[in-house]
Amino acid sequence: MKIDMHAHHFPRITREEAAALSVERAPWLQVAPDGKTGDIMRADKAFRPVYDALWDPQARLAEMDAQGVDIQITCATPIMFGYEFAPEKVLPWAQRMNDLALEFCAAAPKRLVALAQVPLQDIDAACREASRAKATGHHGVQIGNHLGDRDLDDDGLVTFLQHCANEGIPLLVHPWDMMGGNRMKQWMLPWLVAMPAETQLGILSLILSGAFERIPESLKICFAHGGGSFAFMLGRVDNAWKHRDIIRKDCPRLPSEYVKRFYVDSAVFDPGALRLLADVMGTDRIMLGSDYPFPLGEQSIGKLVAEQPGFSDADKQAIYAGNAVEFFGLQALVR
Repeated sequence: MKIDMHAHHFPRITREEAAALSVERAPWLQVAPDGKTGDIMRADKAFRPVYDALWDPQARLAEMDAQGVDIQITCATPIMFGYEFAPEKVLPWAQRMNDLALEFCAAAPKRLVALAQVPLQDIDAACREASRAKATGHHGVQIGNHLGDRDLDDDGLVTFLQHCANEGIPLLVHPWDMMGGNRMKQWMLPWLVAMPAETQLGILSLILSGAFERIPESLKICFAHGGGSFAFMLGRVDNAWKHRDIIRKDCPRLPSEYVKRFYVDSAVFDPGALRLLADVMGTDRIMLGSDYPFPLGEQSIGKLVAEQPGFSDADKQAIYAGNAVEFFGLQALVR
C-alpha cells in the first residue's frame, strides 16, 4: 500500500468569494477555457500556474491510479491560510475552505483524506475550528511554520499545539511566507533556500525554546519537505548546545534527543539525503510525502523510497503506509 501524506488542493474559489476576505490579496482560481489548466490569482495578478488535478478530484484519482497511490492526504495550498487578515474574516474563510476540502474528498472517501486549516491569528478560534474539523471528518490540521514574527514557540501557538495534543489532532507543519525578501527575487530561491530554512527554524524553535517540554508527548506533529535543513545541520546544533550556554539556557537536553518528538515526510529528492534523514530520524519517523501536484514535488511518487539502498522491505512499508496509518488514524481505510 502507498499513502501520500503531503499533497495539496485548491478549490474552485471565485473572485467574488475571495473578495469577502480581501479584494486585493485573497486567492482565487481562474480556470482556462480548456478546463484543464489555470492560475491561482490574487486580484488580477497570477500567483502560480496550475492544472486540473489541483481542483478536480476525478483528474486526481486518475493520476493516483497511474502513480500507484492508494490513499492521498490533501491539504490547502498555503496561500489559502489567510494569516495576514483580520481574525473575524479568516474564521469563516477557514470554515468554508475546510467544508470545500471535505467536498473534494467526498468523491472517493476511502482514497482522499483532508487536513483542515485554522485561523492561527486567533488561538481560541483556531482551537475551536481544529476540533470542529476533526468532528466533521478531517484527519488533522495543516498549519504554517510561523505567524508573522511569531515562531512555533510563541505562547499562543504553543497553546494551540497543546490543544491538538490533548484532542488527538495530528498536525502537518508547512513552510510559507518565506524569509529573504528582495534578496531571493529570482530563480525560485525562496523555495530553494528559504523554504528549507523556514522548516528548520520551526523545528528548532520548539527544541531550543523548551517548548517541547511544555507540550504533551502525545502531540503528533510532522514537518514537510523532510524537515528542511534540519537533518543536515543537526550536528552543528548539537555542537553549539555543548559549547555555548546561551543555547542550553532553555533547552535541557541535547537537541538531537528531541528527534523522537516529531515526524518528517520523504520529499528530499536525493538518495543520499534520504539516507541521512533515515539515519537521523529513523524510518519509523518518516512518511511518504510528494508535495503533489506541484512541479517541485516528487514526480514519480515513492520512487526514491523504493530505490533506496539499505532499506528493508519493512522500512519501505513503514514509510509507504504504516507510519501514516498510525499518525493519522487511518486504520478504518486500510482494513
